[in-house]
Amino acid sequence: MPDEAQPNPEPTATSEIGSFLLVAGGLAAALGAASCCALPLLLGSVGLGSAWLATVAWFAAPHRIALLIAAVLCILGGSCIFLWRRHVAACTPGAVCPRAGTTALLTILVLTGGVLTVLGYLYA
Repeated sequence: MPDEAQPNPEPTATSEIGSFLLVAGGLAAALGAASCCALPLLLGSVGLGSAWLATVAWFAAPHRIALLIAAVLCILGGSCIFLWRRHVAACTPGAVCPRAGTTALLTILVLTGGVLTVLGYLYA
C-alpha cells in the first residue's frame, strides 16, 4: 500500500543549474581576460582600487585568447540552454517554469560577462 500521507515532491528545475554553471564559468573567464587592462582602468575611473588584479592578470595574461574564447562559448552556451529550457517549459503543460528571480540573476550574469568579454577583447 503506497504511503498517501506524504504529498508528491515538487519537481525541481535542475536544468537551470547547468546554465548557471556555464554562465559563471564564462564570467570567470571574462574576468581573467579583462583583468590586465580593462578592469583596472574601469575600477580606477570610478575611484576603486585595482591592485588586487595584478596577481590575476599575471596568471591570465598568457592565456588571454583562450579565456576570451571560453568566455564567449560559456556565456552563449549557458544563455542558449536557459532560453531553450524556458521555451520547452512554456510549451509543456505541468513543467517547472523558472522563477523571475532566477531569470533576473542569470540576465545580470550574462550581461556582466558580456561586457567584461568585450572590454577584455578591446583592451587586449
